[in-house]
Amino acid sequence: MKKKLTITVDKEVYEGLYQEVGKGKISKFIQELVRPYVLHPDLEAAYKEMAKDRSREGEALEWAEATIKDVGDETW
Repeated sequence: MKKKLTITVDKEVYEGLYQEVGKGKISKFIQELVRPYVLHPDLEAAYKEMAKDRSREGEALEWAEATIKDVGDETW
């Protein structure tokens, strides 16, 4: 059973979601992002469940590697 939820976000956040996630996919994106925090009180089990999603893990690795490259260009 689905329930409708109305949330308020900054315009920039909405535009970023719309651009990155796509029209008609924002609700699913938010649900998948929030689900481990509200349905799995055991974070270790939640992380294990998320790790089974190869596509998500690939995207996470890609993001992490891009972040490391950004930091590598920093001057201290």
